[in-house]
Amino acid sequence: MTVLLWILLTTFIISACSLVGVFTLSMKDAVLNKILMRLVALSSGALLGGAFLHLMPEGVALLNVKLFFSLVLAAILFYLLIEKILHWRHCHKGGGCDTHHSMGYMNLIGDSVHNFIDGLVIAGAFVVDIRLGLITAVAMALHEIPQEIGDFGVLIYSGFTKKRALFLNFLTALTTVVGGLFGWFLSRYSIGIEKYLLPIAAGGFIYIAASDLLPELRKNLSLKSFFIDFLFMLGGVCVILFVSLIE
Repeated sequence: MTVLLWILLTTFIISACSLVGVFTLSMKDAVLNKILMRLVALSSGALLGGAFLHLMPEGVALLNVKLFFSLVLAAILFYLLIEKILHWRHCHKGGGCDTHHSMGYMNLIGDSVHNFIDGLVIAGAFVVDIRLGLITAVAMALHEIPQEIGDFGVLIYSGFTKKRALFLNFLTALTTVVGGLFGWFLSRYSIGIEKYLLPIAAGGFIYIAASDLLPELRKNLSLKSFFIDFLFMLGGVCVILFVSLIE
């Protein structure tokens, strides 16, 4: 029962990240963009740190090495396919996406699928080990903040009112909780299912960092600003290392 409570608590907190969009309404675009880039850098470090330092070593210990990395590769390809089919949008510069009203609904559908998978992965990590679950949840939470700000911007740009955009964004974020519950249920009745979720999580972390976050950091033309972003990225890795020390 303790595992279930951890899953419910962390997935709900991650879902609540969708409400962060309301705090950006009064910010100027220049300030928002700078904050978002720092968050992107922080979350990229957390995702890569979580994948390479924890999910992979833990997964290799539970699965055959070749099978594990085959599933990691399959997960990366799966995320690419789903992203294209559902038109996922990770607009880290807040609302500047080339989109239209129907894209707002497509964004909500894509987010729901994404969040449900996140919940499954978090549940699988907690079933394996509480500490691994915390590491996975922290990495995902740090990624969710810039993503949710971007998603909120997409909905506003698509023609939704601010209140409706906030409500729908939070509603889709709650699918993380649904995914967490479903993952916990699977782990109770499908022996060993959680170990197959670890390579899916690792592949997802690597894909998001490599395809969405790192390219944004490379666009920074200022060397000084890039090094600040790089330090934030290292900070994301350190956050994951710190969480791993929690007993």
